[in-house]
Amino acid sequence: MERLIEYFSTMPSSHRTVLLVGGITFFWMLEGLFPLFRFSYIKWKHAATNIFFTITTAIVNLSLAFVMVWTSDWVTNHQFGIMSWLDFLPTPIVILIGLLFMDLIGAYGIHYLNHKVKWFWLFHLIHHTDTNVDTTTANRHHPGESFLRLFATILAVFVVGAPIYMIFLYQSLSVIFSQFNHANIILPAKLNAIVACFFVTPNMHHVHHHFQQPLTDTNYGNIFSVWDHVFGTYANVDNKMLTYGIDTHMSPQENEPIKNLLQIPFQEYRDIKKIEEEKVDNRSY
Repeated sequence: MERLIEYFSTMPSSHRTVLLVGGITFFWMLEGLFPLFRFSYIKWKHAATNIFFTITTAIVNLSLAFVMVWTSDWVTNHQFGIMSWLDFLPTPIVILIGLLFMDLIGAYGIHYLNHKVKWFWLFHLIHHTDTNVDTTTANRHHPGESFLRLFATILAVFVVGAPIYMIFLYQSLSVIFSQFNHANIILPAKLNAIVACFFVTPNMHHVHHHFQQPLTDTNYGNIFSVWDHVFGTYANVDNKMLTYGIDTHMSPQENEPIKNLLQIPFQEYRDIKKIEEEKVDNRSY
């Protein structure tokens, strides 16, 4: 355990880059061999769009990394936060609890708000516009959403009292699980039933990318599935029955060009209920 803490306390940037690139490469190859869906798309072109947003996410994170480091130093020096308050417990238990609450605030919590707060959603729906969900979709986030997610992670660091090693450990797991649960693969039903009791699986997260509510508003978790079970947002659906995308932006002219994806949060808000009502009214004439 001491070696684990030491490694993540001084984790080189090159190792984090290898984790990101290596993870995408591994799951890219895996979904090529055992795809859930055989999308009729140019995979490299699709990946290029999502990698663009991966780069913007990295830039946003780097721009405010000093705030996260400062916050971590402050809570550590002042012995503030959940991990400090529970330091009488065995270290592995403290680390697990720390990870659980980092995931609750930095992933599940902000993800839930992204769906419930209108102007958060305007940025988050860029992630949902992808009609060909694969491992590259993991980091398809508008820069505006990247800032929201970063602030949520900083809040998690503050509440958890996360030392540097916890931040790097959490972010490493977050990257791998995000790539895993977006990958165009599926786990065998029996294996998924076991794993999904504790961790987010592709079978579970694919449901979240269905193009219509109420399934769009389920399975918010990233690493641990426990929060979806606790808060009643868990849904289990046959993945082969799903359609990816978001019903307000199903046109390729809107969900593929990077320029339009960047502009969507500043375009007129689309209420799917009103759109459907207008369609009914038009058919009645």
